[in-house]
Formats: sequence, C-alpha cells, structure tokens
Amino acid sequence: MSDAQRYLDESAVLFSADEVDAAIARVAQEITQTLADSKPLVLCVMNGAAVFAGKLLPLLNFPLEFDCARATRYHNATTGGEILWKMFPDADMRGRTVLLFDDILDQGHTLAEISKKCREAGASRILIAALTEKDTGCDKPVRADFVGLTVPDRYVFGCGMDIHGWWRNLAEIRVMKD
Repeated sequence: MSDAQRYLDESAVLFSADEVDAAIARVAQEITQTLADSKPLVLCVMNGAAVFAGKLLPLLNFPLEFDCARATRYHNATTGGEILWKMFPDADMRGRTVLLFDDILDQGHTLAEISKKCREAGASRILIAALTEKDTGCDKPVRADFVGLTVPDRYVFGCGMDIHGWWRNLAEIRVMKD
C-alpha cells in the first residue's frame, strides 16, 4: 500500500464536501457584504488555498483583482519551520484593500508574514478569509475576518490542505484518526 493510500485509510471525514461547499457559500456572502464596493486585490496563498479560491471566486459577484502569494512553513512536512518565500505578487497595493485567501489559519505565522509584506507594499486594509481555522487554544499573531469551518487541533487535510504533499484534491476535509 502506498503512503498516500495509508493516509486516507488512517483518516476519517471531518466535513463532507457538501458541508465544505455550504461553508464557502456562507463566506462568499459575508465577503460580498463587506467588500462589494471596495474593488479589492485578492491574494490566494498557494498552494493550499487553490481549492478554496477556485470555489469561492465564482461566488463573489463584484469587481476584484486576483493574484497569488506563495510562502510556506511546512515544506510538505506536518510541522512548520522557517518561512520560505517562493512568490510575492507585483500588483500595486498602495492604498488598496487586500483580501488574503488561505486554506487554514493554524498558528498564524505565515499569514502574519504575508500581511506584513502587504502592509509594507502599501495596502491600506488587509482582511483574511480562511477556509478553516484550527482551534489551538493559543493566541495567534493574526485573526481571520472570514472563517468557513473550525477544525480541532489535530492534523487535517483535503480541500487544498495536504498530508506530506498528498490529497489536496479531496472535496472533503479529513482528520487523522487517533
């Protein structure tokens, strides 16, 4: 059996595809109510937020500019390390509202660093939309303005979140069994 299959076999569904889609639809409504008149720059934090962005963007029926940022602490591992920058957008952020899309707000270090770089680039307002937020019980350096689902302080994957590089493509969110 491959490692990828073993991860799937040793996990359980935490949120079904229907539950994920309903959460994304709710987040889209909240974002629209908040940002419909602001023409924001939306930044997808790659690779994790690709699935979230792909499902969320078509539900935002207002003008926006879209780009990507890529910074990681995980490097296909299950614990975070130092921030590694792979890409930062060249879009003009001066005086703009920037909306960051991410798959999970875990400890918040990556989103804090991306937010900092956006402020340094001149963004006037930075908001965060996270598909999931991990209930760690600890203070985080940033908070999400829009959260789809709260997940327990356990390893989760699917819907853009990976386990050792596998299973970002799952429609549901899974949790490793104890």
